[in-house]
Amino acid sequence: MKNLSKVLGAVFLLGAGAASHANESISLTLNWTPTADHSPLYYARAQGWYKEAGIDLDIESGKGSAVSAQRVGSGGSTMGISDLPTAMQARGKGADLTALMVIYANSPQGFYWLKSSGIKGAKDFPGHKIGNPPGDAARLMWPAFAKKVGIDPVAVTFVNVSPPAKVAALKSKSVDIVSDFYNEHDLKVREFGPDLAFLPWREIGVNLYGNAFTVNSAWLAGHKEVAAKFVAITQRAYASCVKTFDPCLQALMASVSGLDANNQRDQWNRIKTLMRDDTTEKVALGAFDAARVKSDYALVQSLIGIDKPFDPATMFTNQFLDTKVKMSAN
Repeated sequence: MKNLSKVLGAVFLLGAGAASHANESISLTLNWTPTADHSPLYYARAQGWYKEAGIDLDIESGKGSAVSAQRVGSGGSTMGISDLPTAMQARGKGADLTALMVIYANSPQGFYWLKSSGIKGAKDFPGHKIGNPPGDAARLMWPAFAKKVGIDPVAVTFVNVSPPAKVAALKSKSVDIVSDFYNEHDLKVREFGPDLAFLPWREIGVNLYGNAFTVNSAWLAGHKEVAAKFVAITQRAYASCVKTFDPCLQALMASVSGLDANNQRDQWNRIKTLMRDDTTEKVALGAFDAARVKSDYALVQSLIGIDKPFDPATMFTNQFLDTKVKMSAN
């Protein structure tokens, strides 16, 4: 993979003279602060793959899927990572964006609480406080969850809690419930042991696509070759990290301070579960299934609403993915 031609595979190439041109700058806004699920980006950048392809990649921390989608949709960032249903809502509000590659083929969303609180399940959520950050995908998608389990969406109180403070907030009982990605599951198990209760959204039939790479559509129209190279490199970086995570962890830790290596390893093992479905295993790592996108769109439209309806087939493209690169089966 050190050779650029091997990295890019069979996707569009700029030609032998590409190196003589100035590099293309791409700003990428993450959904949140960098963690294990973003490590392939740091790995590929540390290996020089983006630079060799003529791309200067600037990775920016995010403040939620909604903020990332807005930035990409307005052209404030070239690309971003957003929860796909949140990106759909942003698209309905006029955000000019297209999804290029899915990271989470399964919903990472879940709710955590303590059994000792007396809460036995989602039916007991009304009257309680849920801690999560403003702009978080779970907060935007909450009406869909509430309607699915048969409770009033306004029957809970949301409390602004930053991602690193969720465990402390639950422990101090300043909130009764926290929403969080499945990535952080092991950390909570170690902290709360058998008192921990967990309800993943995918178990109640709300298994929408999770995080995905999005791109400003106007930029994409004039930079398809650059987008193809970015996707090819990023797709292979994720495949490399699935195969051997330690080099990716080292690249992440070298660029981001304050992370615990063991926690990031635990996260990555959970992330691989979220990345894996029939489409990513059989079509291509990062590929969207058109029927699932349509179904997700219908669910968002019916339970939350799309301000300005659009054809869900225009929400994504698989055209830049290399079908030779597939998600492993285990």
